[in-house]
Amino acid sequence: MRRTIFGDEHEDFRESVRGFLEKEAVPHTEEWEKAGLVPREFWRKAAAQSYVAFQAPEELGGVGLADFRFNAVIGEEVAYTGTAGDNFSLVNDIVVPYLQEFTTAEQRERWLPQVTSGEMVPAIAMSEPGAGSDLRGIAATATWQGDRYLLSGSKTFVTSGIQADLVIVAARIEGQEGVEGLGLFAVPKGAAGFTLGRSLHKIGHRAQDTAELFFDAVEVAPEDVLGMPGRGLAQMMMNLPQERLSIAVTAVAASERALRITLEYAGDRQAFGRPIGTFQANRFTLAELSTEIAVGRIYVDRCIEAHVAGELDAAEAAAAKYWTTDLHFKVVDACLQLHGGYGYMEEYEIARMWRDARVGRIYGGTNEIMKEIVGRSLGL
Repeated sequence: MRRTIFGDEHEDFRESVRGFLEKEAVPHTEEWEKAGLVPREFWRKAAAQSYVAFQAPEELGGVGLADFRFNAVIGEEVAYTGTAGDNFSLVNDIVVPYLQEFTTAEQRERWLPQVTSGEMVPAIAMSEPGAGSDLRGIAATATWQGDRYLLSGSKTFVTSGIQADLVIVAARIEGQEGVEGLGLFAVPKGAAGFTLGRSLHKIGHRAQDTAELFFDAVEVAPEDVLGMPGRGLAQMMMNLPQERLSIAVTAVAASERALRITLEYAGDRQAFGRPIGTFQANRFTLAELSTEIAVGRIYVDRCIEAHVAGELDAAEAAAAKYWTTDLHFKVVDACLQLHGGYGYMEEYEIARMWRDARVGRIYGGTNEIMKEIVGRSLGL
């Protein structure tokens, strides 16, 4: 079906993004996966094209495109071109909203120009060895000392944790009269007591550096706290619907790419004297996948519209996230099967897509947690 959510300005942006990724990212997939990270030079080039933190105001280096449809265009083109790395979704869809919505004018002026220029790689550290989808289980502490906090604890699964110049850390506040709950603390690389752990070796998304981080009485001044101390959980909950919608956008686009690749293969690959796509069992499988992807596309596009209008709620975003990531893995698994033995070979893109797809059902909150959110919205 024809999509109706984008205007000419979004399609012009899409053409520009696609050309950039095909030139600057796609040829380096194998190199970046072996290195376990996307080089800073690429990030600076992307920033120079205004693809990084573009929603920031012009006076802070952005272009003021505060319209999630532009975020969606980048997320889709990353998937459609097979670009390696999660940098765009992490920065544009997850981190920048924190730096814009929960900061003072002084903080924005201090941090955003460095992000929009590509000189600063930001990250956010929520998950811990003992706390993943349940943010209320965070054990890291920020103990008030009268004029500063001492941040202690550990974080894991931190995307861009190895390269990050600034990490937003969620921790439980202790010792501050009248304050209970979580806070968000900005910690720069090199702060005393802040150490990097190992770079984590993952099944998929191998070009995206992911790290463990450790904090041992790291001093954080009040001017490096994002938002109100004690309101950290509420602040994170406000941004989670966009994060989950971003995951859904990528899941549907990646499903579309997997189907397109497999249709080409099924039309070329011969078995018993004819293309394998002409066998009824395979044709039916492809027909089912095509239909389910189309259904997912329509729902996600409607969610994008709702989000742009400020109407997307947590349950709708959770539903989009769990349904599309379940579908994504189903699609790539079926597509790999249709490739036969070649699908299991690393030189075929469907193999990378298959291993990359699995984490979608885990990050951003596991799909079981997403169903819990939807179930509670039903009054159960």
